[in-house]
Amino acid sequence: MASVDDVAAAVLEEVGTVDTWKLQKLVYYCQAWHLVWDGEPLFSAHVEAWANGPVVRKLYRQHRGQYRVGSWPSGDPGRLSESERETVRAVCDFYGAMSGYELSQLTHREAPWLEARHAAGLGPGQRGNVVVTLEAMLDYYGGLVAADAQ
Repeated sequence: MASVDDVAAAVLEEVGTVDTWKLQKLVYYCQAWHLVWDGEPLFSAHVEAWANGPVVRKLYRQHRGQYRVGSWPSGDPGRLSESERETVRAVCDFYGAMSGYELSQLTHREAPWLEARHAAGLGPGQRGNVVVTLEAMLDYYGGLVAADAQ
């Protein structure tokens, strides 16, 4: 299993310098789709349902105060397995052209973030740190794959 730092470094290697909003959302989608495609988490760090979308607090602590990042010194993309790299590539190919704002808005329409915030009683814009569960991600994104297959 990769570390979230290694995933962040791999994402930045794929897409280049991005705003931190976009980095957070791409890392989230890497976790979600890896669960669907490989049946296991990509990293062990929790994803939280913050007001502006899914956020990995461990990454936030490192980029806090920065608007854009182009490298992730605490991560090494070389530590990812080939299947982990394939997930990162596929996610960046699909979502990479979207802005951080667009990705945030997309997550706001999807069940994992919505349900986590609803279960915690959090309203729009309200701060909170409830975890978006792996099960919620797998159920929702796995359901998208199943719907496409029909």
